[in-house]
Amino acid sequence: MSSSHTAVAEPDVQRHLDLPGTLVEDWHDKAVKRLGELVDSRRGLRVFLDTCTKCGACTDKCHYFLGTADPKNMPVARQDLLRSVYRRYYTLAGRWFPWLVGARNLDKALLQDWYNYFYQCSECRRCTVFCPKGIDTSEVTMAGREILASIGLGQQYSQEIITKVNRIGNNLGMKAPALANVLENLEEDILEDTGVAVKLPLDDPDADMLVVTPSADFFAEPHVDGLIGYAKVLHQASIRWTFSSEASEAANFALFTGQHDHMRDIALRIRTAAVKLNVSRLVIGECGHAWRVAYSFLDPLVGPMKFLESAHPRAQHICELTHELLEAGLITLDASRNAGKVVTYHDSCNVARGAGMGNKEGGQLTIPRELLAASVPVVVEMSNDTTGQRTFCCGGGGGMLTDDLLDVRIKGALPRAQALRAVVQTDQVTHLVAICAICKTQLSAVLPHHDLSDVQVTSLHHLVGDALVLT
Repeated sequence: MSSSHTAVAEPDVQRHLDLPGTLVEDWHDKAVKRLGELVDSRRGLRVFLDTCTKCGACTDKCHYFLGTADPKNMPVARQDLLRSVYRRYYTLAGRWFPWLVGARNLDKALLQDWYNYFYQCSECRRCTVFCPKGIDTSEVTMAGREILASIGLGQQYSQEIITKVNRIGNNLGMKAPALANVLENLEEDILEDTGVAVKLPLDDPDADMLVVTPSADFFAEPHVDGLIGYAKVLHQASIRWTFSSEASEAANFALFTGQHDHMRDIALRIRTAAVKLNVSRLVIGECGHAWRVAYSFLDPLVGPMKFLESAHPRAQHICELTHELLEAGLITLDASRNAGKVVTYHDSCNVARGAGMGNKEGGQLTIPRELLAASVPVVVEMSNDTTGQRTFCCGGGGGMLTDDLLDVRIKGALPRAQALRAVVQTDQVTHLVAICAICKTQLSAVLPHHDLSDVQVTSLHHLVGDALVLT
């Protein structure tokens, strides 16, 4: 197995993830047993493994297949890595006539393919949009990764991030004093830039709203300008809000490992912080998979948010909140303040395909666009087959955002880069906007490799913040 991705045998990693860091001696029996447990407990997984007819509708829908031209990156081929083992050990035909049904023994060669190709899937679910059976390859990928983790072959990148958020509260391992210092410095920057004293409060016991954002927003470009945009909007709307030093991370990388217990533990930190601060509203920042977890899984993971006010009984996305404030006339946006910018919008997978927004159908697609239209004079759409629910992944999601996988990430970004290049050439697009921290980091890193270094990747709330009439 590739040592660059295998879990490091570090005490904290072991304690939080129950992984020894190397392949365990009885790996085969443990892996087969875990597969059976997952199939029994996740009815959808069994359906996905049983119903594929190999029709080929998903073949050319995966960005990694299109970018790498590797047939094992076809979604159906990736599913078959797990399906073939499931059939061998858990179906009558596979036990007696394996050659007839494509059943395979789980050996080290197949295990190597599991590791290689389950970590060349960003769980973006684009293939699901085109599958006539609705098979969700991301669920198969998560099951494969969970089995790998159970026998000591978890991915170091995701595991170390989960360890940090379990221990400290964010993916960066940033402790409360460092976070407070960052926020204080940002307040000074905003005051110097605007002349307005905009606060970024931390652990304010009198706050009505808790904002939880990806920790990249606190320090890294192009994220931090989005964070400043949140603060400007909330200041202008006179909302009493706060960050929490105990839950300063919206992202939940356990979604990428398939380990639901860890996903629950990370989500529970947010609920606990919200209860401790006695807030009545919970808002999630610009992070794709954080919003998918908050929208689709938060209540099942940690229980209904009964402490939230009746008008907002669940977590809100920051775009949802800003749109609500704009419609209510509580903030004013002047698009002329972004004059000279020609913007296109990248639909992030976990928002476009995995979570709603607002009270109207398709809000996750329309709300960000309406905010853009109010903030920028010129907005250009990429081609219809690469936007909305058909959007192409940035190529860095699903736990892929590690330097070890940069070559694969560059190839996986090819379809998005091709669609972007088309509007750059026809409409002179200058900015690419995303509402996902992973998308922003990935696209900033890989677009220069596709001769698109002149396009600036930015946060939606960066443009909203610049357009805001602030007093």
